[in-house]
Amino acid sequence: MGKNLIQQRRGKGSPTFRALSKKYLGRICHIKNTTDDVEGRIIDIVKCPGHYGPVAMVKYDNNEEVLMIAPEGVRVGDSVAAGKNTGMKPGNTAELKEIPEGTLIYNIESMPGDGGKFCRTSGTFGRVSAKFNDRILVLLPSKKERAFIPTCRANIGVIAGSGRKEKPFYKAGKKYYARKARNKYYPSVSATSMNAVDHPFGGSSSARHKMPLQSSKHDPPGRKAGNLSPRGGKRKKR
Repeated sequence: MGKNLIQQRRGKGSPTFRALSKKYLGRICHIKNTTDDVEGRIIDIVKCPGHYGPVAMVKYDNNEEVLMIAPEGVRVGDSVAAGKNTGMKPGNTAELKEIPEGTLIYNIESMPGDGGKFCRTSGTFGRVSAKFNDRILVLLPSKKERAFIPTCRANIGVIAGSGRKEKPFYKAGKKYYARKARNKYYPSVSATSMNAVDHPFGGSSSARHKMPLQSSKHDPPGRKAGNLSPRGGKRKKR
């Protein structure tokens, strides 16, 4: 008798495959009140398990405290601002329509007020490429241009921690816990390398697969191992 595949066990929602979100510091977002120019100060720079870049704790003059992804070149005690007339200082928050072309930005909002969805990992940034009355074009790290609403906000600068990938993982256990903190599966094992009880392609009794490579499109997700069947590109008979 077999057992559930790994994708079936993860989809069940057990605590084994759940991210350790209770250790997260909180939600990364922009300041809520940006009708006027507000000054703030970085009170601490910390490490959050749920984010690749360092996190800065900012307290503004209106007594609002937010968690912001720290850019390169800032330190504890530096001042940041949010609003329309803030300047292009790293860490400042401004709307895209107020940012000049060619400026490097990060933590860009997809819709006004959502707190930021794009360019949030360490060492990444976007670039304002063109400005129009109804949209702002931003060049993303994937080398694709995306149009944003002019009132969407973003932070100025480049996210710190660009050399994170240069440091290797010397132990498999370190990599396991680093991936587990963000609910990522590690290690990823090939189906043919598994035992026969773990996967339809597992076992070492023969070189060929025990199950057909192409599964039916009517199979449930657990049975869709290998190539999926075509959608049916045959011409309809008239």
